Amino acid sequence: MRTGEPLPAVGEALAALATGLWHWDTATGLVTVDAEAARLLGLPAEQVSLTEAQARARLHPVDWNEITGVIQLAVAEGTLAEVRIRIMDEQGRIVRVVRSRSKPSFDRARKAYRLIGTLQEVTEPTPGTPAGRSAVTGDWRRSREAFLLDAGRALAEARSTQEVLRVTANLSMPGFSPDGLAVFGVEGDRLTIIGHHGQQQSDESPFSDMPLDTDYPAAEVVRTGRAVYLSSPEQYKARYPLTWPLAERFGRRSWAFLPLTVAGRTMGAWMAAFTYPVAFTPDERSVLATVARMLAQALTRAGLAESERALTDGLQRTMLPKLGPQRIPGMSVAARYVPTGGGLQVGGDWYDVIPLPSGRFALVIGDVQGHDVRAAGLMGQLRIALRAYASEGHRPDAVLTRASRFLHGISDEDPADPRFATCLYVEVDPANGVLDIARAGHPDPAIRMSDGTVLMRPTSGGLPLGIDPDADYPTTRLALESGETMLICTDGLIETGGHDLDSGWRRLREILEDHKGDLEELADTLVQAVHGPSSHHTTGPLADRREDDIALLLLSREGEGCGCGDTVIVRAPVRRTMLTIAQAEPERIAVARQQLRELLHDWASPDQVDSGVLLLSELLTNVLVHTDSDALLVAEITGQEGERRLRIEVTDTGDDLPHKRRPGELASSGRGLVLIELLAHAWGVDPRGEGKSIWFELYESVDGSADGSWSP
Repeated sequence: MRTGEPLPAVGEALAALATGLWHWDTATGLVTVDAEAARLLGLPAEQVSLTEAQARARLHPVDWNEITGVIQLAVAEGTLAEVRIRIMDEQGRIVRVVRSRSKPSFDRARKAYRLIGTLQEVTEPTPGTPAGRSAVTGDWRRSREAFLLDAGRALAEARSTQEVLRVTANLSMPGFSPDGLAVFGVEGDRLTIIGHHGQQQSDESPFSDMPLDTDYPAAEVVRTGRAVYLSSPEQYKARYPLTWPLAERFGRRSWAFLPLTVAGRTMGAWMAAFTYPVAFTPDERSVLATVARMLAQALTRAGLAESERALTDGLQRTMLPKLGPQRIPGMSVAARYVPTGGGLQVGGDWYDVIPLPSGRFALVIGDVQGHDVRAAGLMGQLRIALRAYASEGHRPDAVLTRASRFLHGISDEDPADPRFATCLYVEVDPANGVLDIARAGHPDPAIRMSDGTVLMRPTSGGLPLGIDPDADYPTTRLALESGETMLICTDGLIETGGHDLDSGWRRLREILEDHKGDLEELADTLVQAVHGPSSHHTTGPLADRREDDIALLLLSREGEGCGCGDTVIVRAPVRRTMLTIAQAEPERIAVARQQLRELLHDWASPDQVDSGVLLLSELLTNVLVHTDSDALLVAEITGQEGERRLRIEVTDTGDDLPHKRRPGELASSGRGLVLIELLAHAWGVDPRGEGKSIWFELYESVDGSADGSWSP
């Protein structure tokens, strides 16, 4: 090709490399092949569309079944599907061997597979022929070492028994490749089949439950631990006359039965069968024996991994509740638990939803220190204890106090490894959305309002469970308004990928504010944003690897904007928050100021935000200094953006009404009402049956030049 000439089309380029293209859509049942692929299939060299039956007639029947299995596995793993296929002529004779590579996908709507792939003829000489042997004789050692290296790597990466068998079936040994494979295991005194390749599924029945004392090569290998090589049908018949009729019908010419040995114990046998005579030279026996050892180790690793996964699944089913279709009147709940992806995959994180005798229900989320079996065991015991205390009807503070005493007691049983647990307990009244929250060293909840605004809701708390058996856990009361959603979670959802508590919450805030969908979709979005791909736990950048479990609970009070149905979130014009400031907790005035700033995060005028925060601080301080009661704060924003109204109302039980004073220049107090009159658009004092309510309003100003802006 001269410089500047256009590149040939893809089909032409592949045809020049003796590679054909094919397309298969199981929904239509058609297989379309180009001219080169048609030639490889033994058809006229022209593009043609075949039915599945026509395509299947050109392939070895065993290989067709293999293709379907490989496709399903490749879709599940998200990998390429690669398989060798024997092409048959009209008389059923093998005319060539081709390699097929494709990228399959599954359409859930049509419930069909779609594949686009290539076909390329395997060019090595036919196994077992003189040409095949001479091709590798001069370079046998190098070919064998390369093959064993590839085989070892492929078997080491197999993660399940079926994947080990698939890898073994696709191994292309230097100069000789088996046509049929079978892996036998042992259960008690009987021989069983773990898996096979090159035979029909129904062909395994005579071998699937065979006594070990049967006169059969695989049984002898298991009994003695020594390999059996049979180079001809005559040799097989002479040595094992009783079971020869079982093997005769497969039409094989040579067999190798090798022990699968791990740590000196024979765990089964591997059969490699050939359609051509094999002499089993010392070099060939060496290769087969090495593959058998690697196969035994791979099967052992896969079996242990599958047992571990089964144990993990069992622990998760036992220790974590199933929310199922349960219905809470006026509310919706979604939950997720995701292990770290390493180790046992069960740690100390848990959640629970507990029906209470009062008709209310409780949400519990917690994290026992550690990521080992002991943490999982303590978590299971603590979860049962919390459920028992809650079901007795105790209030949230009493539940956590009892749970702390319980964990302290069982943790003391192993003084060399004391453990503690963080926990958040929420008692929910579905009728009015009231939440009574007790917290033991756990992250605070977050509230997503009906218009998408997200606020962190600081709550009173105590020490983690298990540290002090007599610890107190004060209760904080919040109200979940219609259309609002509460998120509670363990720190694994927050502090991942190098984030601390603050930056992690900012990341979650963005997800909560931007999400449009139902509650289950929101739970999935939160997990996926932090959890990442399944392989990213241990293979991603070090800063992004997740070293902690994730547990989260979402509670929505149904209403416009909650996202608990299937409708898109609607931005509602009301935004409200409530907070109680006790006489003994003056430090919570700073919390109230922060809450108001978060509530006004998109307010047009920063000066008005500063004014509102200043006036709020004055009102709350006035209650704590001049009365003996607690202060109840209610902040509400109504109206459309750019024309909104902020109303702040502080209520106390004191009877004395405030009076405007005129403080001197050096006075330390008395400026509260003066500032309100100066900065607020409207304000007032409303007497109540017990106590009073002082309120003020600010009206949103885009330029901040109207009343309500303040500068020192």
